[in-house]
Amino acid sequence: MKILIINSGSSSIKYQLMVMPTNEVICTGMIDRIGLETSNVIFKTPSNTIEETLPIANHKVGLQKVANMLLDAEKGVIKSTSEIAAVGHRVVHGGSAFSDTVKIDEAVKLKIKELFELAPLHNPANLEGINVAEEIFSDAEQIAVFDTAFHQTMPEVAYKFAIPNYLLTEHKVRVYGFHGTSHKYVSAKAIDYLEKNSKIITIHLGNGCSMTAVKDGKSIDHTMGFSPSNGLIMGTRSGDIDQSVIFYMVKNLGYSADEVNSILLKQSGMLGLTGYSDLRDIEAEAEKGNKDCILALQMNAYRIQKTIGSYAAALNGLDAIIFTAGIGENSSYMRKLVCTNMDYFGIELDDEKNQIRSKEIREINVPNSKAKILVIPTDEEYEIAHQVYQLLQS
Repeated sequence: MKILIINSGSSSIKYQLMVMPTNEVICTGMIDRIGLETSNVIFKTPSNTIEETLPIANHKVGLQKVANMLLDAEKGVIKSTSEIAAVGHRVVHGGSAFSDTVKIDEAVKLKIKELFELAPLHNPANLEGINVAEEIFSDAEQIAVFDTAFHQTMPEVAYKFAIPNYLLTEHKVRVYGFHGTSHKYVSAKAIDYLEKNSKIITIHLGNGCSMTAVKDGKSIDHTMGFSPSNGLIMGTRSGDIDQSVIFYMVKNLGYSADEVNSILLKQSGMLGLTGYSDLRDIEAEAEKGNKDCILALQMNAYRIQKTIGSYAAALNGLDAIIFTAGIGENSSYMRKLVCTNMDYFGIELDDEKNQIRSKEIREINVPNSKAKILVIPTDEEYEIAHQVYQLLQS
C-alpha cells in the first residue's frame, strides 16, 4: 500500500511516499522558507536527489510543486496518482473534537476550519494541503493525524488553566499541546534506546518550538497550550508573554486585537529580536558579532533551560533530554547553549560528540553524565504513515 504523507508546517512542507507495512521509502523531500524568494525545494529518491532554490509563494504552490515532481516523466516515482492508496495529513489542532486519527470528510474539514483561530499559522496550511490533495489524489483516502492527540494523557493539574471553571466545561479552554507526532516518535525511540520506561524531556526545536515532559511513554506536561503560540521563543512567535502586555498594547498604544495577534504570531520571536526568522541566518550573524543575534540565541536557550528545570521537578527526576527537529538535530550551537551550566541536573555535554552529524540516534553527553543527552532525528512522516496504515487496517 503506497501512502503519501504531507506535513504542512507554518513555513514548510515535508513529504514522504512510503510503502506500508514494509516501511519502504520511495521518495522524501521538503520545501522550506515558504513565502520567501529563496525557498528551498528538495526531492530525494534512493538513486537521485534534486535541489532547487526558487520562490514558493504559499502552501498551495508548494504542494502543486510536490505533485509535479512525483509525476515527472523522467525523475518522478509514480505514473498515475491512482497508485497512491492514502494521503496522511498532519493537522496541528484537533481541539476537543479529535483525540485519534480519522478519515477526512466534510465534517472533519469544517472542524479543522473552526479551529483556525487557535492555530492560525498551521491549521489553514493543513486544510489547504487536504483540499489540494483531494484534487490531485482523488482516488486516495484522505486521513488526518492530529498533533494534539499525544498530549491527551496530560493530567488535569497540567492541562487546566486557573480561570473560571465554565470556560473549560462549556468552551473547552485548556492546554492541548502540539508537535505531538514528533514528541511521541522520539520519546518512543528514546525508551527503546534506554531499554526502560524513563523520565524524559523532549525538546522539539524548529521554526516552531516546544518541550514535553514524558513519563513512562506518556505526555504529562507540555510548553504549548490552548494554541501553538506560547512557551518557548520561536521563529516568529513570542512564546510566553505577560497577558498585561496585550491589554497595554490595545488600551494604551492603540493597536487592535487583530494587530496584536499578528505581531505576537508573525513579527515576534527571533524575527522580532533580530530581523531574521531562520536560525541559520541568526547563527551566521552571531558569529560575525551581531549583538542582537547573540542575545536572541541566549534568550532562546535560557527559556529552554528554565523549562528543563521545571519539568525535572514535574517528573521528579531526569533520565534523558532529547533534541529533535530541524534546529535540535542540526544546531550544535544551540545544543551547547542549552546544556551549558546544567550539571546540577546531571546534564554534561561532550563538545566533540556535539559536533558530529548523523542520521542515527546518538549520545552527546560525557560518559559520567547522570542524564543522557540524545539527538534523535524525528520522523513525523513515518509516525503518520504508521497511524494511517493502522486505521485503514482496523
